[in-house]
Amino acid sequence: MKAIVLGAGLGGIASALRMRALGFDVTLLERHADLGGRARTQTRDGYTFDMGPTVITAPALLDELYALFGQSRADKLPLVPVEPWYQLIDATGAKFNYGGTLAQQYAEIERFAPNDVAGYKKLLSHAQKLYQKGYVELGAAPFTKVTDMLRAAPHLIRLRADKSVATLIAEHIKHPSLRQFFSMHSLLVGGDPFRTSSIYTLIHALERESGVWFARGGTGLLVQALAQLMRETGVQVRTAEPVAQIEVTQGQVTAVRTNLARYQADIVVSNIDPAITYSKLLNGAKHRHSPARIAKRDYSFGLYVLYFGTRKSYPGIEHHTVLFGARYRELLNDIAGGVLAQDPSLYLHRPTKTDASMAPVGCDAFYVLAPVPHNGHGIDWASAEPKLRALILTQLEARLMPDLQANLSVCFSVTPDYFEHELGSYLGAGFSLSPTLRQSAYFRFHNRSEDLRGLYLAGAGTHPGAGVPGVLCSAKVVEALVRQDFPAFCTPARAA
Repeated sequence: MKAIVLGAGLGGIASALRMRALGFDVTLLERHADLGGRARTQTRDGYTFDMGPTVITAPALLDELYALFGQSRADKLPLVPVEPWYQLIDATGAKFNYGGTLAQQYAEIERFAPNDVAGYKKLLSHAQKLYQKGYVELGAAPFTKVTDMLRAAPHLIRLRADKSVATLIAEHIKHPSLRQFFSMHSLLVGGDPFRTSSIYTLIHALERESGVWFARGGTGLLVQALAQLMRETGVQVRTAEPVAQIEVTQGQVTAVRTNLARYQADIVVSNIDPAITYSKLLNGAKHRHSPARIAKRDYSFGLYVLYFGTRKSYPGIEHHTVLFGARYRELLNDIAGGVLAQDPSLYLHRPTKTDASMAPVGCDAFYVLAPVPHNGHGIDWASAEPKLRALILTQLEARLMPDLQANLSVCFSVTPDYFEHELGSYLGAGFSLSPTLRQSAYFRFHNRSEDLRGLYLAGAGTHPGAGVPGVLCSAKVVEALVRQDFPAFCTPARAA
């Protein structure tokens, strides 16, 4: 049987490997000449830049992909721990190291706000309950029927998933900066903490359980290692082949057409944004996701990312740094309302803290990311980008990096236009659907089409959501559904 996987992001690569382990003849189609999707890499003048995800958590999900074929991830893709996980800096310049052992974390909270230690212990205890239910038990469980949601609802109600991340944290933490710090995880999956379901505080426990990791050479090395695993296991990879159409006959997917060829398919797994899959690739096939219905969904903010290399090193900067501005909720409201704010909060990535080989000797490689409005708000990025670049470089120089602009060696950026036109993200949203309660689990795009037999979906817009663990888990959900649908083919012996 033939499985065609569309899109070589991490969700597509993981899906291709899982379908191959089930015994399918797998072809992976990618529009670009390189693999990785959001996790693509660029090298310029001796600097290596990860274009997208930089935080690796839940390495067990990578272990599973190798174990499917009797291999060890540690032998092929060693990871190194990042310490601290993040350095968080508030508007006053006060620094807070997040991560390390529990004793170290409590000591850091004690140093910053002694009265919040007890509250954080209670918050972490609640996050661990959310982690057990929301990640361990439900993260890779299919949500394709109303009954799936009804079974989960009592647990979610008991754990108060109806509250927002910010509300839950405010019940336990009093210091205003710590409230910002401990709610920032929802931003990493495209969510406004004042609207994102509190179930996403499980990320506190996920990081506590598995740590924060880095692949020497960057996330691009992770993509290269998984590409090698695909080659070894017989997955056929076709690059520079944009998908033009998923063919459907009498409600059953039958083939995929690209700009170069037609591929017969028994099943299709789309790692392309679900909104794009349904609105542009099905060529009139009947399904419930009309353009109007897609447009009514709530999409995550966009991303502006500035990549730069410096002629000098900045040894005081950690691997992951978040710079918060004086405004927080107001800033997020501006972004949601289409306002390009003049005081962005920033995430700064310095991979050379952990791997000096990603820049020339004595230099540093960075990227800085700012949440911005998605393209549904009509911002002219060709006009706005130079001003935003100057604003961010000035802010970094004033707050953290003296003489930055005089020491720039390489500098380039991407806007939501890149996410929309290069990565095929609906409206240029950085994370597809926003992770609100009404767009979680059953209420996200389903991992199996409700209307078209043989069509499955993986990636950030599907259950369980965005982020590296989310998209890797979406491939596990697809595997579970394919096993349900093809029990005679997907036997344990074949899977082994």
